[in-house]
Amino acid sequence: MPLRDIDDLERLKKINVALVSRVERSMDQQGNAFSLFQTAISLENRVRNRTEELHATLRRLEQSNIDLSAAKESAELANLSKTRFLAAASHDVLQPLNAAHLSVSALAEVQASDEGRKLVRQVERSLETMEDLLRTLLDISKLDAGVVQPEIGDVSLEALFSSLRSDFLPEAAKKGLSLKFRPVNVAVRSDRTLLRRILQNILSNALRYTRSGGVLVGTRHRGDTIRIDVADTGCGIPEDQREAVFEEFHRGTSTLADAGLAGGLGLGLAIVRRMAAALGHPVTFSSKVGRGTIFHIDVPVGMAAAEPAVAAADMERPRGYGLFGTKVLLVENDADVLSAMTSLLERWQCLVRAATSTDDALDLLGDTAWVPDIVIADQHLDGGDLGTSTIAEVRDYLGRTVPALIVTADGSEPVAKAARAAGIELMRKPLKPAQLRALLAHLLA
Repeated sequence: MPLRDIDDLERLKKINVALVSRVERSMDQQGNAFSLFQTAISLENRVRNRTEELHATLRRLEQSNIDLSAAKESAELANLSKTRFLAAASHDVLQPLNAAHLSVSALAEVQASDEGRKLVRQVERSLETMEDLLRTLLDISKLDAGVVQPEIGDVSLEALFSSLRSDFLPEAAKKGLSLKFRPVNVAVRSDRTLLRRILQNILSNALRYTRSGGVLVGTRHRGDTIRIDVADTGCGIPEDQREAVFEEFHRGTSTLADAGLAGGLGLGLAIVRRMAAALGHPVTFSSKVGRGTIFHIDVPVGMAAAEPAVAAADMERPRGYGLFGTKVLLVENDADVLSAMTSLLERWQCLVRAATSTDDALDLLGDTAWVPDIVIADQHLDGGDLGTSTIAEVRDYLGRTVPALIVTADGSEPVAKAARAAGIELMRKPLKPAQLRALLAHLLA
């Protein structure tokens, strides 16, 4: 029915209210839809922003990964360069020092006056101190660079103790101290060279910082571990210096002064800590000021039976110094070292022929009237030649295994392995002439 035909006022009011209500509901629905539309747009914008932020973060992360990879490669190259530098430094820095040692030794042989011999001895002591410092600093650098790789095997402690006894008895006797090693028939799992260096440094400190009494070295079995104890009756280590003693150049000056002792370079225990860490051998100590110190090194028990120490002891006791008339083929490419070594050998009445490379050495053998009794060669020669290869070719030419010795400043394990495999003795530069003479006598005996 059309509205104009309705004359009931109340009815019209109800219709009006119903229409207004419908309009309001319609407007509310439209408002809700618009609100939902606005919310959807807002959410879409927020999602877009978050997505862009995520993409930006991923791009930054990707760039960071690229930067980290480049930094890692740069660090590896730097470490490789450091390794190469250390290898070169070990050889090049120690070469002139070796020449100086040999020249001073030759000079000592011609000194007739007491004053001359005294001056030569002062120079020798200075060279020895310089050598110790250089070797220790190079060792610390190599250990920190991670280029020292232990060669783990069974090590006879009795043989090792015998070697250390031979080295340190003269020093102990000179100071009026006792030095005792308790007998032990056991092998441990370690790197012989590094373990020897650890004990050598601890023993050196023990003797240096002890005025009276002495040093005792012994072992204790602790399950699968052997504890090596080095006990001294020295000045002891104060409580506040127990960690500092392992730092570089720490010498406990006040303690030494109170005891009337002179310190060393302060690097011995720094080397001990680094080598022990490389081997996985815990090093601890107990100490009382004025009464002494006991260092403990825990080493795993070896898997093989201990070797008798007789052979090692015999190797260290030369049978004589009869080098008169010994024919020596000397192969060395450093002119100063070659001259100093030749002079020293000739002072020992040796007949020396010198070469700088493999070809030069073989050319000298063309004289059938001259056959060397022993070959002494540097490892790194002219033209990229290696001393071990030169000795092999000389032996092949002569048709016999002539005694041979590699003298090198290269302390790397591959050189030691190559020498051992070929049955060649090895000595490190700088040489100590007395040790060289003793070894030559032993090889020729």
